Amino acid sequence: MNVIAHYQTSKNSNHPCPELTTMAERELAAFFNAITQLFGPEQADLSAEDWLRELIKADDLPTSTREWRLITAKASTRLARRVSASSLSSRRSSPRSSSRSTEPQFA
Repeated sequence: MNVIAHYQTSKNSNHPCPELTTMAERELAAFFNAITQLFGPEQADLSAEDWLRELIKADDLPTSTREWRLITAKASTRLARRVSASSLSSRRSSPRSSSRSTEPQFA
């Protein structure tokens, strides 16, 4: 007997997992694509990892769009912290941030 065939779900199954999987895929894909467009592929990869970490930390598997969006919001918070910290550190190392510069500063 084929073990895999034994465990395949029927198309008439009332199990919520296929629907939840679709919801998760859509939410993560939308989040990943948005971050890629706004911040680039490196931040998108890091943010996808953050999203998966937030999903793992959840007590139960989200069952509604609202709960999936909460996962995305938490991952977005991590992204904001990372981007903000990166922005601050680049300003500190930038020659423009030096108040001792004698050259004129242009915006």
